[in-house]
Amino acid sequence: MTRSTPPATLWFTRCPVPTATGIAADLGWLADEFTPDGISVRSLQDAPAATARDHHYTHALEGLFREGGNVPALWARSRGEPTRLIGLTWIEERQVVLVAADSGIHEAADLKGSRLAVPRHPLPIDFWRAMALRGFEGALSTAGLTLADTVPVDVPADAHAAQWSAELAALRAGTVDAVYAKGATAVEAAARYGARIAVELDDHPDRRTRVNNGTPRPITVRESLLDERPDLVARYLAVLVRAADWAAGHPDDLARVLSRETGAGATGVAGAYRARGHRDLRIDLSDERLDLLARQEHALRGHGFLAAPVDVRDWAVPEPLRGATDRVRRPATTEDHPWLTS
Repeated sequence: MTRSTPPATLWFTRCPVPTATGIAADLGWLADEFTPDGISVRSLQDAPAATARDHHYTHALEGLFREGGNVPALWARSRGEPTRLIGLTWIEERQVVLVAADSGIHEAADLKGSRLAVPRHPLPIDFWRAMALRGFEGALSTAGLTLADTVPVDVPADAHAAQWSAELAALRAGTVDAVYAKGATAVEAAARYGARIAVELDDHPDRRTRVNNGTPRPITVRESLLDERPDLVARYLAVLVRAADWAAGHPDDLARVLSRETGAGATGVAGAYRARGHRDLRIDLSDERLDLLARQEHALRGHGFLAAPVDVRDWAVPEPLRGATDRVRRPATTEDHPWLTS
């Protein structure tokens, strides 16, 4: 089959969390891979803010790869956006339920009858709200409880305010009893507001309790690029596979990258990723991860976040990742990189 002309630009976007994309970009590997082809690789975060924000959620940009939360990815797919799922990661990010220092809540069972902060942001898809609902559901499930055993409280939040600030302000004011939070910035925010951790979801042996926006985290691509240039998609994924391998063997360098990616300091990074789960950025489309994503899709649909069902297995395309993995595990050839002969 004759390959179509390569695009002038490949775009990528990622969330401010540990991602193979962020690491590969920081190391300059994405540019190294495609510049010899005359292809520019640009971060969507470098585009005008309104454009970047919209496309990060909608994935409505040709030539775009996205590694980010599954709530916007599933939402875009449910609205008919032609994307394909080409990989999944699972990164433990310290999911917690925070309470006031003098609260009588000390474990998941104590959440019964409590007022739970559920933020509401003016976003195309309110993934913060979805995260809170799913986080509380996970915590409650460890005690045999559901949201019906609690009192969810809407907390209006500014889309541009610091993460968790509206919910933690409500906790400090006494209008809610518990706040869900996760990641490096959550660790730092809890310290600023004097909140303490009542429930550590990461400590529970059943990872189904931690299924949320970033667990598992999808890597998606525009279907048109996959159809027209599957070779470029496989090469892009191969760079991410290499970045994941690098992360596992360079903990000190990785911590510095994560600080830049998450916007958190050393304390926040160390506190959020203390279990070293952030070093396992392995990408796969295993049955287990697809089942966990399907579990998330079902829950999001139940909460009204999705316009239509998403068949996760039909969405997934495993061939690019297989090709990427093969590419990384064998020496480069002129078939992979035609410019090696020049």
